Amino acid sequence: MKPGYKQAAELATVLLLAAGVTASGLWVTGAKHRARQLFVELEELNREQDRLQIDWGRLQIEQSTYATHPRIEALARERLHLTNPADEQLVVVTEPTAAAR
Repeated sequence: MKPGYKQAAELATVLLLAAGVTASGLWVTGAKHRARQLFVELEELNREQDRLQIDWGRLQIEQSTYATHPRIEALARERLHLTNPADEQLVVVTEPTAAAR
């Protein structure tokens, strides 16, 4: 092997390794940056989830407040003008006896 060829091969190997190290460094830097971006996004989503959980709890409390029997009865009397039926309007339905079947 010629001395110049050996030096050129070593130089090419060193340049190839340097390019590999540089590419690897760029990839690691990009991966770290992406991981930070994803972490920031995750934290934002966690905060939004917390806000939504609080809203959900408030809505459940509000729903239970609006769904109470006294409130529904009051609304039925006020808005729909419903009243209790008179005794003569009531019909009692009983289950037929075994003999009548």
